[in-house]
Amino acid sequence: MEKRFHGELKKKMNLYVHNVYKVTKTFPKDELYGVTSQFRRSSLSVILNYIEGFARQGVRVNKNFLRISYASLKESEYLISFSHDEGYIKDNNYKILAKQADEIGAMLWKTIQYK
Repeated sequence: MEKRFHGELKKKMNLYVHNVYKVTKTFPKDELYGVTSQFRRSSLSVILNYIEGFARQGVRVNKNFLRISYASLKESEYLISFSHDEGYIKDNNYKILAKQADEIGAMLWKTIQYK
């Protein structure tokens, strides 16, 4: 059961980061080194820290990486909202990304609390 939960969480994270990359391709070129770059890095950091945490030995180290992953998710959630407010993200993409981030956040938080 636990293996399936983590597999599902990883799938959701992977889809999320791919959707962020797809959406940010339409961002203004003058945001390439600003919002676009930061949004991509924070969303990619969610899954990378999750994976690295599980590759490390020790519960405390693993939990620390999970917390970093969660913090990166919160950063990218703000960028979803900011980008939508600036008109960089259309309503339908905003709803999709926000829902994905919310689901990932709930699963990550559950994992952190379980450790």
